Amino acid sequence: MRFLVIVQDLRVSGTSEGIVSRSFIAKLRKTYSKSVIDSVYIAHTDTEDRLDLLPVDTIKKHIVNTKVPFWTLFWNRFYWRLFHVSLKERYIHKQYAKVIEALDYTTYDHIFIRSAGIDHEMILATHNLPILKKAIVNFHDPYPLSWYVGTKTTSSNLELFRLKRMMEIVAQAKTCSTSAQWMSHDLEHLYASKNKFYTLPHQFDETVFDLSDKSQMLAKNKKISISYHGALMFGRNIENLLIAYQELLQEDVIYKENTEFVLRLKGDGIQQLKQKFSSIENFQILDCLNFSNSSNEQIHDSDIVIILENGPLYCNVLVGKAPFLAAFGKPVLCVSPEKSELREIITDKKFIANMNNVQEIKEKLKALIDHRMISNEKVNPFRDYFSDANFKKQLYKILNHLEDDK
Repeated sequence: MRFLVIVQDLRVSGTSEGIVSRSFIAKLRKTYSKSVIDSVYIAHTDTEDRLDLLPVDTIKKHIVNTKVPFWTLFWNRFYWRLFHVSLKERYIHKQYAKVIEALDYTTYDHIFIRSAGIDHEMILATHNLPILKKAIVNFHDPYPLSWYVGTKTTSSNLELFRLKRMMEIVAQAKTCSTSAQWMSHDLEHLYASKNKFYTLPHQFDETVFDLSDKSQMLAKNKKISISYHGALMFGRNIENLLIAYQELLQEDVIYKENTEFVLRLKGDGIQQLKQKFSSIENFQILDCLNFSNSSNEQIHDSDIVIILENGPLYCNVLVGKAPFLAAFGKPVLCVSPEKSELREIITDKKFIANMNNVQEIKEKLKALIDHRMISNEKVNPFRDYFSDANFKKQLYKILNHLEDDK
């Protein structure tokens, strides 16, 4: 078979989509080792992406110029108010579309188009293009932004017209997929799709990354190191977790003497957290690292790794951290809303706690710490959900339009 993978993000650090898209290509190669796999990488900035590590037959990188001309911006001030269409957005989409239109897609059996970020430029650029008839369109996040669970953005007429355009693209596509079961369910209805939205979970494959950089790793200072590496956004609540850990320190000196909590954060509210918990020496609230250093800290120094899902009521996306941690058998505490994607995957409830319940978080965290004090054995909170076998099974369903019970 011949595969074409059109991607918007293959960066090796600072982006979840870059990590999972690289891993998708690696898993595709493992699943179809003798097939032809070509990739077209359309980015808006030129970064060092280590494309040499990707197991593809060919890869072509295109840098599109997304700087919008002055007159387009000028007329857009009036145009979007009258017609509920952004000339600025359409100009950017056209730059991606020029590259896609020039592709000879007819020689491929299967074509994957993978979105990146919250603006979905890659998918929106395919509107009315004939390539859609052969394309499997993968959504990394919901679109438009106001439908993203946890966002504070409200709906507007402009958002509704964006939604209408995406509905047209979905109708034109061969099929669509997302990384999360709940997101597939939601988008299938949101876009009024007449075809099934499939679910292909995020993947992680170490072979497409260079993890040799360990220069900025933090030395482990306590017997048990708890860590969270990531962003604070879309309703992710870390404060209740920190309060729960603080109470553990106050209740038993054993935890104060033997544990530490390392937070590598980006996003809003970090300074407030630093001020609130500055008097507790067991906390270290630091800046994020590049992917290699961050990975090595979590793989080699972290005993318990925290996952924050979006909230506060519902999370319909799959965090990219989950397959990474699954690959290394790390104990996790997933701090989640009452209804979420990972609650469907993590069946052992000792690894998941309600983000709005400090007492439950404390009890679950205490149990994980106590067990880690006496055992360093690997664990498998995610079962085989991120295994090569399950990837192959789910991908086969998508390529052959099979239902879940087949």
